[in-house]
Amino acid sequence: MVESGIQGIWREKLKDEFRKDYFIRLNNFIASEIGTHKIYPPENLIFSAFNYTSFEEVKIVILGQDPYHGSGQANGLSFSVNDGVRFPPSLANIFKELKADCDCTIPLTGNLEHWARQGVFLLNATLTVRANTAGSHQNKGWEQFTDAVIKLISTSKKNVVFLLWGNYAKAKANLIDSEKHLILQSAHPSPLARGAFFGNRHFSKANEYLKANNIKPVNWCL
Repeated sequence: MVESGIQGIWREKLKDEFRKDYFIRLNNFIASEIGTHKIYPPENLIFSAFNYTSFEEVKIVILGQDPYHGSGQANGLSFSVNDGVRFPPSLANIFKELKADCDCTIPLTGNLEHWARQGVFLLNATLTVRANTAGSHQNKGWEQFTDAVIKLISTSKKNVVFLLWGNYAKAKANLIDSEKHLILQSAHPSPLARGAFFGNRHFSKANEYLKANNIKPVNWCL
């Protein structure tokens, strides 16, 4: 069962989702895909976002859409790539904004585990993809599951910062209680947004909010 990859309190809090018909169908679909195609990220990394960032430690959520579908890229964290992998264009733009906002040096790695270990929950709306086939695992049940995760964070925690980049992520704002949490929205970091992502200062704004609520800020520099 695919959900066996989730550990700790996340597993307990999401147990009702695992019993629902949509998730059983999703499980069967993923099992079939693994048996007949290469999928990314590797099976043991599908739930990396959950296993690097415990439920108790979530302080910021960065929502992506799909894992990268190229060989060796996806590691289960939204926007992140494995060490030694060339930065995809969106990630390169994230690092440019980070340098302008927080004066962080452009890093040598695109692996965002350092953020995840500090409470930055790097969640993709769809957690798997078939190799070299973008969007191939959309509308199979993952979105229903990750919507439930967003609702869980919204209802069970307070003072979390949600960074919603691009129209797909912005559409999730209705799942979040804006009276309990901070929602920051902007254009997507993709080059297709023609630079509209730049200047949003989301990294420093998130830290200012955390500090104002007596929560330890994130060291964004890698």
